[in-house]
Amino acid sequence: MTKFSFLIFIVLFSNFQKSDAQNIARGFVYEDLNRNNIMDRKEKGIEGVAVSNGVQVVSTDKDGKYELPASDDQIFFVVKPSGYSLPMNELNQPLFYYIHKPNGSPKLKYSGVSPTGALPEHINFALIPKVAAESFKILVFGDPQPYTETEVDYFYHGIVKEVEGVQGVEFGLSLGDLVGDDLNLFLPYKKALSRVGIPWHNVMGNHDENYDVQHDSLSDESFEQHFGPATYSFNQGKVHFIILDDILYPDPRDSSSYWGGFRDDQFEFLINDLKLVPKDFLIVLAFHIPISEREGWGSFRPSDRERLFQILKEFPHTLSLSAHTHFQSQDFFTQKDGWLQQKPHHHFNVGASCGDWYSGPYDKNGVPVSTMRDGTPKGYVYLNFRGNTYNFDYKVAGKPANYQFEIYTPKVVKANKSTSAHIVANFFIGAKTDSVFYRVDRGNWIAMTYKEAYDPSYMKILFDYDFSEELMPGRRPSNPDYCNHLWFARMPTKFSPGLHQIEVRAIDMFGREHLQKKDFRVVE
Repeated sequence: MTKFSFLIFIVLFSNFQKSDAQNIARGFVYEDLNRNNIMDRKEKGIEGVAVSNGVQVVSTDKDGKYELPASDDQIFFVVKPSGYSLPMNELNQPLFYYIHKPNGSPKLKYSGVSPTGALPEHINFALIPKVAAESFKILVFGDPQPYTETEVDYFYHGIVKEVEGVQGVEFGLSLGDLVGDDLNLFLPYKKALSRVGIPWHNVMGNHDENYDVQHDSLSDESFEQHFGPATYSFNQGKVHFIILDDILYPDPRDSSSYWGGFRDDQFEFLINDLKLVPKDFLIVLAFHIPISEREGWGSFRPSDRERLFQILKEFPHTLSLSAHTHFQSQDFFTQKDGWLQQKPHHHFNVGASCGDWYSGPYDKNGVPVSTMRDGTPKGYVYLNFRGNTYNFDYKVAGKPANYQFEIYTPKVVKANKSTSAHIVANFFIGAKTDSVFYRVDRGNWIAMTYKEAYDPSYMKILFDYDFSEELMPGRRPSNPDYCNHLWFARMPTKFSPGLHQIEVRAIDMFGREHLQKKDFRVVE
């Protein structure tokens, strides 16, 4: 080999090494003992922690080191293990990811990620040791969805302020539609939410999309700038949480709108991610568009639901969460629905924290009451975990914690005169299989009958707007939708004149009892 040939070989070999280095991401997952988010010399790596590039998932070696393939549009993230917490930024957002976009996002109406430059020599992830507790609770918000800064203010005063400084809650989770199409509102939304004072995770919704794109892979550029990956996972106790972007935009059928579903790379991530999760963990999936559908909606791609169920068939403990509909419902998938286990899969379609899009009359704080169109008042959920089991509580905004029903009855009935009126109980977290009873004046409990119908209390709000002779303050609520947590009983009238009390009792899916009372008057 001539001297000249040798020099050419050295240059080519050097370029090959450089190219290889640029296509492989390397780094450490380490215990950040001094919480400075820097891997100092005395801080050790952590073995056996999952790290992902959004598709592949690997475990760190004995030194806490990992390697993953890298492309020019990639987000790397650590899958937080139980027994650790994540560092947070000034807005209480968990810091668990690194965005690698050397050229940044394409030019869009709403800005995406700025150019990140060359791949760093190391992408390290800090974890903070924490005593692992198998019992914990989280906060869940459906659809905050403000379209203006005024509505961000409604979100803060109507929901966030009520839980500001909350104690004993591990983290919060918003189930998409964080804003209403104006992605410049991401920052005001984050600032409002940060006042809760706990780590907060965010799901992507269809109103959080970059609409001016041709490919679904680019529809989350602004979301990534503000919140990081739209699909990722983490552990808490014996629960494995998986956050998923389930909006296909543009709609692959006709490119005109969006469709609920997943991309192939997301399915690949799910398969790789779950390989490293113990089978006795509870798997909680959080996305925006529900996998359950009301007849004729067609909002979710059926083949994707089947693929998801196939992936989950080896995990006996599962729960999925969604929002999007602006009503609240409990759905249970059985084998006849394509679920591949004996025990049904529970899907909780959580009500919206903006209710019916900030509509209706104003409360004493100047915030729209915004009852949802199935009669569920706006509010939020506490999800409670114990090991791999769970239950939940729905908290109506501005009401006591035990307010779990809206009871609709006539205020006045005629003594000993039959009436076509009904007692109607809207049990906000109710499911068709729950048992609901009523009694009057502490008499015998009588079973009520389940029925899907319009909620009469919601219809009253709607008719107040339609029959008013004057323009009412606030936006007219949306037209009603069927409520699937209503129970009915004929209104009794064989009582002496005077004041009487109706009690409604429900036994929920977790065996817990809920009671609510309402007075009515009997006249001659």
